[in-house]
Parts: sequence; structure tokens; C-alpha cells
Amino acid sequence: MKKKITIIFLLINLIIGYFAFNLQPTKIDYNLSEEKVEFLVPNNFPKPIYDFKGNLLTPTGFKLGRLLFYDRQLSLDQSISCGSCHKSSSAFSNFNRPVSRGVKGCAGNRNAPGLFNLAWQRGYMWDGRIDQFDLSSHNAIINPCEMANDFDHISARLQAIKVYPVLFKKAFGDSTIKSKYILNALTQFMAMLVSANSKYDKYIRKEPGGNFNDEEQEGYILFRQKCKSCHQEPLFTDRTYRNNGLDVRSLDKGRDSLTRTATDVGKFRVPSLRNLEVTAPYMHDGRFATLNEVLAHYDHGVQPNPNLDPELKSNARLGISLSFKEQNKILAFLKTLTDKNFINDIRFQTP
Repeated sequence: MKKKITIIFLLINLIIGYFAFNLQPTKIDYNLSEEKVEFLVPNNFPKPIYDFKGNLLTPTGFKLGRLLFYDRQLSLDQSISCGSCHKSSSAFSNFNRPVSRGVKGCAGNRNAPGLFNLAWQRGYMWDGRIDQFDLSSHNAIINPCEMANDFDHISARLQAIKVYPVLFKKAFGDSTIKSKYILNALTQFMAMLVSANSKYDKYIRKEPGGNFNDEEQEGYILFRQKCKSCHQEPLFTDRTYRNNGLDVRSLDKGRDSLTRTATDVGKFRVPSLRNLEVTAPYMHDGRFATLNEVLAHYDHGVQPNPNLDPELKSNARLGISLSFKEQNKILAFLKTLTDKNFINDIRFQTP
């Protein structure tokens, strides 16, 4: 009996400890020094889509955005921040979690994608229902299963924290905290999340550290033969929405949630393949734990969905023919897309 009481006592303390950790005031350095920031387009990248003229990038705006990104004050119960589900160590994805948990442990229904090269995107979220970068944070903040907050509440809360009116004044010339300023600051931080310094990038730019070994080179050739129609270089996405045959019948409406078009049911944004090594699990619902499972799906797991992409039903078969050896070579190439400089950049980590 005494042993049972001890176990119960320990479990209660673990539960209390868990909630105490998640509900404690955010410990971030509000006095963080400003970083010199400049948005540079990599030599091997196209011109970005986002127009900075409407939201000029500044050291003060970037600093404010970084603080807000990691501040739990943005969630209703102060339990999570943007950085809780988008971790810098995993290219701002939620590594090893098929779906993230929001306030009160609420589980979402879609995987949290990595955040990088966002200034080159045309649409945001898996279904592309948001087409403006400056509004890309809006959904996470107000979603009842994510941060579950509203901007009037957030503005009032931040206004009462002595340091924030000063920071907003420096960044936007106004100490009155408004939703537009919050979103613009977050955009300035996220716009700087540029991943373009992987081994692949060095290979393309003929820089030191960019020499492919035989397996990587052969994998690159195979990738260009079998995968490039959807995952176009250098962003490794064609920025379209496609159905890749995960199910015969799509339970998640995907793009149809926005377009209300039957042919868009089960279509999702083609994700970038950059940093795949650290952004598992994969697909919009995180169903595949490993890249091996992903490649196996394309070889022999594609389902005859009515909206299946034409690229996956050519040559009188579903999917893409990939032998085991070919899969390993493609995997070797995909790992050259891991950008360790980006993942370890202290400018993007918790203040």
C-alpha cells in the first residue's frame, strides 16, 4: 500500500511539474542586443515574391519579431509560443511529432512544416488558404487548437509589459501595440529564415565543401530524372498543390477547403525538400516517420485517388518506379540539402 501511495505521489508531482513548466512565465531576454540584419538573395535563388517595401526589414523589427516568436504571451494561457511547434534545431518544424499540440494539449490535424525561404512562397499553410506572408502567423494565433488567442487580448497583454511599448516604438514609431505591428514584426523575423547554404548549394555555386561523392552524384542524377517535376530546384518545390495518392479517399479536403472545388480535394502544397533530414515526420499529416517510408510510398504505395496527380499515373502504373538501390542513392542526395549553418544560426534561436 505504501508503495502504491509513493507511485501515485510521484505521478502527481510529474503532472504538476509538467503543467508548471508549460504555464510558467516565458524566460526570454527582452534586453537582447540588436543584430545587424540584411536580406540577401542567394546567388542560386530566384527573386523573392515578398515585397519588403510594405514592411521594411530593420534591426529593431527583426529583434521584436524574434522576441515575439519565442514569447508565450501570444498564447491564451501563456503555455506555448510559435517556437514551441517550430524549433530552430529542426529547421523550424516540430521534429518527431506528426501533429503539434496547442493550448490545453489540443492536437491539430496537420503537421507543422519547417519555416524557411518563406519570402519565396506564394501561399501559406498546407492548403494555401493564406496568400500574404504578413498574415501567415495570424491563423496559428487565433486557431482554437493552437494559440487560441485574439489580437485585442494580446495587444493589451503586451502593452502592460514595460519593455514592449518601447520596442514597438523603436520598430514602428508607435508605442501603441497593434495587430498589424505584431504580424509585421513576426514576418521580419521569419523572412530572415533563409536556408541556402547546404552542401547542395555549395555544389551548385562551386564553393568549398560542395563536392559530391559518387553516391550523392548518382542520387542527384536520379532525382532530376524522377522527382524534379514537382520538386524544382533551387527551392525544391514548384509551389503548386497536388494529390500524391496517400489515400483512395481523402479525409482531409486539403486545397478544397479554400477553393470549394471537387478536383482540389486531397491536394496539398508541394513542400520543399530542403532540410528533410531534420524535419520528420512527413506528409501533411505526418504519417511517415522516415524518408525510407516516403520513397517506398512513391514506389509502390500510391493509391488510385480520383484527384491523383498525373505525374503519378504515367507509364501504365501508379507512382514512380524506384529500386531499393535507387532509393538509397536518392536518400544520399537528399541529405545534401541539410543546411547546418541555418539550423545552428544563433540569430534565430531562443533569445
